[in-house]
Order: sequence, then C-alpha cells, then structure tokens
Amino acid sequence: MALHTWLLYLVAAIGLSLTPGPNSLLVLTHGALHGQRKTLFTVAGGALGFLALITLSMLGIGALLQASAHALTLLKLLGGAYLVWLGVQLWRAPPITLDAAAAGAGIAGAQLFRQGLLTAVSNPKALLFYGAFLPQFIDPARDLATQFVVMAIVFIVVEVLVEVLLALLAQRIRGLLQRAGRRFNRVCGGMFVAMGLALPITR
Repeated sequence: MALHTWLLYLVAAIGLSLTPGPNSLLVLTHGALHGQRKTLFTVAGGALGFLALITLSMLGIGALLQASAHALTLLKLLGGAYLVWLGVQLWRAPPITLDAAAAGAGIAGAQLFRQGLLTAVSNPKALLFYGAFLPQFIDPARDLATQFVVMAIVFIVVEVLVEVLLALLAQRIRGLLQRAGRRFNRVCGGMFVAMGLALPITR
C-alpha cells in the first residue's frame, strides 16, 4: 500500500470511528456506569468484533450476503433483536452512582466484553460496508495479504483509541450523568431499541 493511499485510509478510518454507532454508545454508557477500567473489556470485545467483521469482508463474505437476501434478512433480525434486548437492559438499569468502583463491582468484565463483541457483530450493515469500503484502498499490484493486515490493524487501533477516549469522556461528565439519573439510562436504552427496530427494515 502506497503512503498516500495509507494516509487516505487512515483519515477515512478515523472519520468512520468518530461516527456515532451502537458500540460508541455502549462504551459511553459503560464508562459512566462501570468506570474506565472495566469499560476496557467493552472496548476489547468491540475491537474483536470489528476484527471479525473486517476479516469476513476480506474473505468475501460481504459479497455472499449481498447475493443472499435470506441470509441478510436473518442477520438483520437477529442483530436487531439483540440491540433491542440490550436497550431494554439499559432502560431498566438503576441510576448512575457517584462511586465508580461500587457501580462497576456488580458486573463481570467477561459480561462487558461479551456485550461489546455482540454489539459489534450484530449489525450486518457494517459487514456490507466493510465489503464495499476496504477494496477502495487495495492496490492489486501489491501483496493482498499484507495490505489486508495493515488495514485491519490500522482500523482496530483507531477504533480502540476513539472508544477509550469516549470512556474517559464519560468519567469526566459523570457528575452531570449522575444528576440526570435514570433519564440517561432511558435515553441510551431508547436509542438502542430504536436502532434495533430500524435495522431489519433499512436497506
């Protein structure tokens, strides 16, 4: 991959990572509810999920999904159902407490990791997007495997840095979020439910 192509890809990856989505919302919520340290499990799960989607796209699964309306419909329904379920859990969550340690004590890191992973892979539109996005930066005259590895690493590193910043931001505005109490949980939960309901009917 030529340097100018890599720079273009880096800018595009940063822009994509800064775009609000289910994982960024989840990280912001977990950062406020459970503290920065535990939210790293959420970030790690999301990174693994994105890596899996990028890998599948690189292997041509994106083209398979585009060709199979039934497979895409099933993935949309399953992904939407999970986002709705996650939204309901956030809606019912207790108000945020000022003690970050206490707020994070009742949930295991593995559970946060699983939520980050499933949220990342539950949106098949991301897989289709990667299938269309990544080939734009491929140079067929160069080794494809090396280019795939470079693009995957760059995107995951950018995504992790952005989500860690979101977790830090959640801690800085913890006081505001605590005063908002249950309303913050319900707004975030409602957004997850809305995304989950919209996902199966979007094209």
